[in-house]
Amino acid sequence: MRFLFDDESFSFETLRATGFSVYGGADLGEVLATAAAIKSGDEAGWHRAWKATAERVQAIGKRSRAAGHRVSARESLLRASNYYRTAEFFLREHPADDPEVTLLSTRSRDTFAEAAGLFDTPVEAVSIPYGQTTLPGYLFLVDNSGTPRPTVVYNSGYDSTLEESYFAIAAAALRRGYHVLAFDGPGQGAALREQQLVFRHDWETVLTPVIDFALTRGEIAPDRIALFGYSLGAYLVARAAAFEHRVAALILDDGIHDFHAAFERVLPPVLAGWISNGQDTIAVPVLTMLTAASTQIRWALRNGVWALGADSFADLVRKTKDYTLDGIAQEITAPTLIMEAENDQFFVGQAHKVEKALTNAPTTLVTLTSAEGAGEHCHMGAMLRAHQVMFDWLDTTLASA
Repeated sequence: MRFLFDDESFSFETLRATGFSVYGGADLGEVLATAAAIKSGDEAGWHRAWKATAERVQAIGKRSRAAGHRVSARESLLRASNYYRTAEFFLREHPADDPEVTLLSTRSRDTFAEAAGLFDTPVEAVSIPYGQTTLPGYLFLVDNSGTPRPTVVYNSGYDSTLEESYFAIAAAALRRGYHVLAFDGPGQGAALREQQLVFRHDWETVLTPVIDFALTRGEIAPDRIALFGYSLGAYLVARAAAFEHRVAALILDDGIHDFHAAFERVLPPVLAGWISNGQDTIAVPVLTMLTAASTQIRWALRNGVWALGADSFADLVRKTKDYTLDGIAQEITAPTLIMEAENDQFFVGQAHKVEKALTNAPTTLVTLTSAEGAGEHCHMGAMLRAHQVMFDWLDTTLASA
């Protein structure tokens, strides 16, 4: 699917930002006007245009709030948060020390927090103990009754954020009577940007403290906790569930068996061999050449070096080899919904590998198609259809349990 841009990465990220409109994260006219000001593949132009839109919409929200227009303020601030996230997306040349990355990501968090304070349902900012530090999170509640309810635990992916959780799952969950506990883990959102915590493949060391925290909350029914993995988060929660058995269900959006395969798939075999053999003096210059030819490859490699704490592009590709369900998938026992996108440009075929590997868990594989507008990675642009599948399955699964 091409949406407003010929550049595949620009198209997908615009579709992603626009798809959140169903939960108040975008307005189509604003997206069209912003996209019209951007030349396909122009990352600097992308940054300028989305930042300008975010600032304008934030200003509207501020004026509405000052004038006592609570709903208008909330709606504008939600959109601004999504637009700031989108503006920051391609700033990956030196993200760890780029003041613009800090500015935009902070604004995305701040505008969301301000909007969340205006929700009609309770939202609590939480800090989840993790090692010697804490992970930032939100607990989205259906109401303030304290009644224990089924709860979805949201796990971000390779580039998603805590604030994105509202559009990715929380809004849909709240409508259906589910609480949501969302957090930024190592390599994600504020945990990466503010604490310099990088990804780790052994996600059970992250997820187990999150479940420990969830079980301290009286609003969360301890026997009805479901894990939702968003993009790379699908691998992360599946990996964690092989060791953490206090969860009642898993939703993998979409199924990922081997993260390394996504990199291997786009690399020439001879280059993959150089990387595997540690011939970095040859491999790194070639990888650098590839980044000049492809927006998607350039972004994926630069983001990965930052988020995984790699020393080079080649080191990043090697590090991803640890992100596999090989040898542990059979330890997963919770009922699992494996989502697949027909046109997934990143993880084609991976959902079927996950289904085959989960030999000791009841599995349901659902493929959403391009014909129904849901064939892109994580079903971007078709959030309502994806959530219908997820929550119809989850309702039935938890009732049976």
